[in-house]
Amino acid sequence: MFGWTLHGDGKRIAPGAVVAPDERLSWPRTIGIGMQHVIAMFGATLLVPTITGFPVTTTLLFSGIGTVLFLLLTRGRVPSYLGSSFAFIAPLTASAGSGPGAQLGGVVAAGVVLLAVGLIVKAAGGRVVDAVMPPVVTGAVVALIGLNLAPTAASSYEMQPLVATVTLVVILVATVLGPGLLGRLGILVGVVVGWIFAALTGQLADERVDALKSAAWIGLPDFHGPTFEWSVVALTLPVVVVLIAENVGHVKAVSAMTGRDLDDVAGNALIGDGLATTLAGLGGGSGTTTYAENIGVMAATRVYSTAAYWVAAATAVVLAFSPKFGALVFTVPDGVLGGATLVLYGLIGILGVRIWTDAKVDFTDPVNLTVAAAALVAGIGDLTLTVGSVELGGIAWGSVGILVAYPLLRYLTRLRSA
Repeated sequence: MFGWTLHGDGKRIAPGAVVAPDERLSWPRTIGIGMQHVIAMFGATLLVPTITGFPVTTTLLFSGIGTVLFLLLTRGRVPSYLGSSFAFIAPLTASAGSGPGAQLGGVVAAGVVLLAVGLIVKAAGGRVVDAVMPPVVTGAVVALIGLNLAPTAASSYEMQPLVATVTLVVILVATVLGPGLLGRLGILVGVVVGWIFAALTGQLADERVDALKSAAWIGLPDFHGPTFEWSVVALTLPVVVVLIAENVGHVKAVSAMTGRDLDDVAGNALIGDGLATTLAGLGGGSGTTTYAENIGVMAATRVYSTAAYWVAAATAVVLAFSPKFGALVFTVPDGVLGGATLVLYGLIGILGVRIWTDAKVDFTDPVNLTVAAAALVAGIGDLTLTVGSVELGGIAWGSVGILVAYPLLRYLTRLRSA
């Protein structure tokens, strides 16, 4: 676990070679790469609590703790940072009126279900995921979660259109034209520039600035406990589909890049993510997921050493004990969030489409076409119906609908063909 082998002389990586998960460079270089991983996860991990109103430092603390748990459970074979999952933004935003306790209950429920899925995958093998949730289903759920948020992004944009436009333009330019790591940090760059522009034009909320000035430099994170409401739990559970897709995809990507077979730890990876999400919900933080942002750092540096992720996790835990830092993040104005989420929510939706294209989903097949179409419209239109005393929104109906309709229609199709 901790017995990393020094790669070569610890200073250089030969052409075509990679630093494997169980290897490391010299400690100064490992620490430097660990800092890059902190930068890579920073914008996305902090943006989720900023949008949803969750405590920033608490979320950061549990992302660091979750990363440690993940590294332990995968026995140091899968390098990954567990940051805040964007998939939780939709249900947390939709359930804001139920209060933070109920929102955390939804996070805990999602974590427990993901943990259970991990145990099943560990016992039955990774192919069980593909059987239950083929790409047409996974892609539809991911897409409808992102597109369901479109009105929220537009509303935030309209509050401060000039600030939002500056933020959006900087994100687009930095992402498309920024070299190397700068391009992968386009959203963070846009948020920072948008914040500076808002500050210079007097568009920061005075009460948030006052809270920043009065916040202590060192202090405990803001812990909260969950309560459980069936309507909020039902709204949050579809997120599990996204977490599974991201987690399995991450393991497959690392396996391809390192040339090592990691199928035997796919179940442990899901268990680690489920446990991390459950703990975050129990303590007041947002749910976690394996971070694609950090794959970019690994691909750029060719360093897949898990030692660097221990450095990143330790850094996140240290920053979590600074209320001043959390107050600074909460000064980000609505316009900046509007410009950033206009891109982010769209990216979640496009990720679903990418799942379809990568898997070459056949939409001339009427089963694929009809179930995906119905699920998307239910999610985008935010179809809301009440069952008994439980009110369910578009994400829940769209996700549950396709999870039930797809296997049923596929079975009926086979019966007709028999």
